[in-house]
Amino acid sequence: MQIELRNLEFEDYVALKEASIEAYSGLSNVHWQPGQIQKLCQIFPEGQLCILVDGKIAASALSIIVDYSKFGDMHTYDQITANSTFSTHDPDGDVLYGIDVFVHPKYRGMRLGRRLYTARKELCENLNLRAIIFGGRIPGYSKLAGELTPSNTLKK
Repeated sequence: MQIELRNLEFEDYVALKEASIEAYSGLSNVHWQPGQIQKLCQIFPEGQLCILVDGKIAASALSIIVDYSKFGDMHTYDQITANSTFSTHDPDGDVLYGIDVFVHPKYRGMRLGRRLYTARKELCENLNLRAIIFGGRIPGYSKLAGELTPSNTLKK
């Protein structure tokens, strides 16, 4: 088995989409659109990572850099990503913000997520950023948002 960690390229889009759909099975429309991946690869190519297992995308981690003082701890995912337009990416910012990470179910248990996070830590150090922060999605939360906070959802 050959495992390769490298930067994601826009040409990987179809394979990324397919792997993402498998990783987020049970959720609809959670994959990134071509224009979003193209923009991420243009504005911050070193922040877009993927792992290939025998030539197939098995995992991915996507990131932007932000000036965290503009957002603080009480931001939303939509605010930090500018509604997934990534206009908040600031090459002179101070925080690496992880906007997505997944491992295809077929490749779970292989420590691929750990490899992605190690690569993010190295990127953060190489860019002399002060921190790594990441946001995530809570499956099904949109159906409960009017009734529960995210922390209450996790207790259910």
